[in-house]
Amino acid sequence: MGNLFGRKRRSRVTEQDKAVLQQRDKLKQYQKRINLNLERERALARQLLKEGKKEKAMLLLKKKRYQEQLLDKTENQISNLERMVQDIEFTQIEMKVIEGLKIGNECLNKMHQVMSIEEVERIIGETQDAVEYQRQIDELLAGSLTEEDEDAILEELNTITQEEMELPEVPSEPLPEKIPEASPIKNRPKPELVAAS
Repeated sequence: MGNLFGRKRRSRVTEQDKAVLQQRDKLKQYQKRINLNLERERALARQLLKEGKKEKAMLLLKKKRYQEQLLDKTENQISNLERMVQDIEFTQIEMKVIEGLKIGNECLNKMHQVMSIEEVERIIGETQDAVEYQRQIDELLAGSLTEEDEDAILEELNTITQEEMELPEVPSEPLPEKIPEASPIKNRPKPELVAAS
């Protein structure tokens, strides 16, 4: 089956990690070999004591004691290697953090070059001027007019009102006289009201 989605999986284990892990594995194999030798020599020392060969058993136990010391040293070396692996990982993390800080610092420096303090102060000053100018316009439009302006406005209003109130011209010709007409309804007799009995 292999890769399900066609992408190769990238290993996060570096060459340094591999070298350290190989050394640790070799030390663990050596440790196992020493443990097997210790068990064998202990059994052999018992055998020699049963046979009455105390001197040979004593020599074998000295050798066993030396190998136990080697075993302790091996255990310490394995611990040192594991600590070294952790130190390497932590150092790599620190390097990434430092690299990130370096990139961030470069970005900030570039931004500071583009936007100097003088430039920011100039922009703020221009913004304040524009806000003040807009405030003055708003005040003019909102009715902050002088007394002369008010008088001129009233005079213009009166002129417009007079123009609208002009009456239409009266015709110069005389109006026709009205002739009364006979209405057919007037000549009819009025119906009488019949009282109900």
